[in-house]
Amino acid sequence: MDFTIPRHVEAIAHRARQFVDDEVIPLESELLRTGADLSIEMLQDLRVKAKAAGLWAPTMPVDWGGMALSIQEIAPVFEAAGRSLLGPMAIHCAAPDEGNMHLLHNWANEQQTERYLAPLARGETFSAFSMTEPPPGAGSDPRMLRTRARRDSGDWVINGHKWLTTYGEIADFFIIMAVTDPDVHPYQGTTQFLAPRDTPGIKILRDVPVMGAKDFGGHVEILYEDLRLPASAILGGEGQGFMLAQSRLGPARLTHCMRWTGIAQRALEIATEYASEREAFGGTLTSHQSVQWMLADSEMELKMGRLLIHEAAWRLAQGEQARVETSIAKVQVAEIIDRVLDRCVQICGGRGISRDLPLSTWYEKARAFRIYDGASEVHRMVVARDVIKRYGA
Repeated sequence: MDFTIPRHVEAIAHRARQFVDDEVIPLESELLRTGADLSIEMLQDLRVKAKAAGLWAPTMPVDWGGMALSIQEIAPVFEAAGRSLLGPMAIHCAAPDEGNMHLLHNWANEQQTERYLAPLARGETFSAFSMTEPPPGAGSDPRMLRTRARRDSGDWVINGHKWLTTYGEIADFFIIMAVTDPDVHPYQGTTQFLAPRDTPGIKILRDVPVMGAKDFGGHVEILYEDLRLPASAILGGEGQGFMLAQSRLGPARLTHCMRWTGIAQRALEIATEYASEREAFGGTLTSHQSVQWMLADSEMELKMGRLLIHEAAWRLAQGEQARVETSIAKVQVAEIIDRVLDRCVQICGGRGISRDLPLSTWYEKARAFRIYDGASEVHRMVVARDVIKRYGA
């Protein structure tokens, strides 16, 4: 495996970091200071600047203003953008839009591409992936999907209950997972549908409050009540819902890892700078072994996480499904991020838990990373099955 980063990608990553430092972090600091939420107007202002800097939609084709980077090439760029929670949104590589663009780019037909993907890639619209359901519906086990779509005079009528649909407050359209044939295995009986927000039958109940400050676009709870869609709303083909979901979620797990690595790297830099200046017990904090070891452990773990990301990305680039490798990366990086942020908060002490630094906000937000896109326990199950298959009696 050759993990050499091409020079043009290094240049893009450097530009992305400079953009985040110069344009994004000042806004982040202002929002932390005032307690205000990011508005669509603020985001669009950042996006205008990102486009002017040649930093837009890293995974999308050049024809749509994107950068056409491969799954391997995006790793350092996403990490650089991820140094702020606002960075990926600014250059248009944030979840859920980034994963939805990848899904649509692979599976949308010509009409769907023109109606949904093209404006999304240009940053004119927002999207949402509506799969997760409240108990007893589908969570970590998507086979428990309870949302149903039935045929009716050539159309499909969808009824179901979803929640934690990210960007649900602002999405212009929803990608909905529903069971279309309950008599076969869920892997063959589930379909994805494209639904514009203003379609009758989409009822937004609330934005579900989550750990930490409110997220841009929300994580909404939705009722689909007799939502009628034409057959042309099907993405891919009937019964291909799970296959499409896997094609979306595999790379999406890695892109989450890339972005969060950027946050953890910046947290380590903040904590190291603080520890180098803060004096206690006869010297700076960096002169004390207990702090040195926290810094060293964080640096080593971040390096291991990057190597796992690069291996999984390399395998995907070779055309492999890389399910085990992406599961390993998702578990390890999510848990590494938690540990690094915890150490950085600890090193910074009272300032670490204050809102004067972004560490406490990141600490709260990062906890969910061990749950979304597959809980750590589910990914461990995937790895364990592979181990048993290869080495079991």
